[in-house]
Amino acid sequence: MEIAELWDPEPGWLNTASYGLPPRPAWEALQAALSDWRVGATSWEPWDGSTTRARESFARLIGADSENVFVGSTVSAALAPIAAALPDGAKVLTDDVEFTSNVFPWQVHADRGIEVIAVPGDDVVGRITPGIDLVAVSAVQSSTGAVLDLPAVVAASKQIGALVVIDATQAVGWHPITVDGVDALIAHSYKWLMAPRGATLGYLSPRLQERCRPSAAGWYAARDIHGSYYGPVMELDPGARRFDQSPAWFSFVGAAPALELIEEIGVETINRHNLALANEFRAGLGLEPSNSAIVSTRLPGAQEAFAAAGIRAAVRGGKLRASFHIYSTRDDVQQALSALKPLIRG
Repeated sequence: MEIAELWDPEPGWLNTASYGLPPRPAWEALQAALSDWRVGATSWEPWDGSTTRARESFARLIGADSENVFVGSTVSAALAPIAAALPDGAKVLTDDVEFTSNVFPWQVHADRGIEVIAVPGDDVVGRITPGIDLVAVSAVQSSTGAVLDLPAVVAASKQIGALVVIDATQAVGWHPITVDGVDALIAHSYKWLMAPRGATLGYLSPRLQERCRPSAAGWYAARDIHGSYYGPVMELDPGARRFDQSPAWFSFVGAAPALELIEEIGVETINRHNLALANEFRAGLGLEPSNSAIVSTRLPGAQEAFAAAGIRAAVRGGKLRASFHIYSTRDDVQQALSALKPLIRG
């Protein structure tokens, strides 16, 4: 089967930065699990096996060991233990358009003197100076599509001993990224990883694991899951699994085959496909090429023109945002440009 035949998008879907479309293996796995659930055909353990598969696939995608990967439901909840481990008065540096799931978890500790310093994206690396304790930024910005110079952030942070915490929700699945030099990398899987909403995966470096308290620990964080249903005896997993939240089974049932398919296709292949389409769209708008699958531009009337043409994109920060993934086509690009043609000045 050809790659393109694994999806069934209606023409004009340019909004993966909001949510991704499931590939057929993920959709079929989810339908089978829902059918079993409806009639009680199985226990929950087969569904939970998908959590292990997703964890291991995510680890391979980001170049991590699976014992340093944990699962959860949201990015903000995944960041909460890290924020709680910061000392009073710590300073956190972030982008001034950072998605709030990577801002609010730090800001809620303002009563302890935690200060969030937000600067324009182009200034982030230059502002990583003595006094900054943690850098919290996205690998790819949700609103603008700007791609972070992660090696530069890591190098600057290493010089001053600052922690590096990356929200990779808009990156993993199309943008090659590894955890080299990173202390935490968290990604929700419902966008570029094309999974159901509710499956978040994250990497925690061993040194950061030791600093954090697994304050949300429950039975699923135990070394022996099946032996930890009841009672006061607590023996947590020694690795990042002690930070697991009990998974939403069906979200991970859909996530595992989607992540494995991304591995099979290859992130580099997906990256080339996405950038080719995004840059074709940018060229049609008179914009310079970029290294992002997300195109953000201020074009008055674009939202209405897209709506009239049946094209689904988004508006973020007052700008049109179109995003291109593996199931997007050149026909989608041309349809979008045709809709916008009356608004484009030559």
